[in-house]
Amino acid sequence: MSKPTLPAPIAAYYAADRQDPKTLARCFTPRAVVNDEGIAHIGHEAIRAWKAEAARYAYTAEPFALDQERGSQVVRAHVRGDFPGSPVDLRYRFELEGDLIASLEITA
Repeated sequence: MSKPTLPAPIAAYYAADRQDPKTLARCFTPRAVVNDEGIAHIGHEAIRAWKAEAARYAYTAEPFALDQERGSQVVRAHVRGDFPGSPVDLRYRFELEGDLIASLEITA
C-alpha cells in the first residue's frame, strides 16, 4: 500500500500514536473530542487516558488513503496488532484547527 501525504497535524498524530499517551494528547486542541467505539473523550486528560487504555494492545496503524469530506480529512488506515479482530481497516475523520486536531472520529 502506498502512503498518502498527510497534513502536518495528522502526520504528527500517527507519529505520536507510536509513542506515549501524553505526546498523543498534545496533538489536539484543549477542548478536542475523540469519538472511538461510541464513546466521546473530551479534552487532553480524557484523550490521554483513552490512548493509555488502547496502549494495552500492541498495534500499528498504516494510513493508505486520504480523502476530503465536508471539511474533514478522512484517513483510511490498516490497523494490525494483538487485539481481537485484527487486522482491520479503520476510518479516521479529522477536523483540524490550525496546527492541531479539533476532533477525531474513528470508525470501521
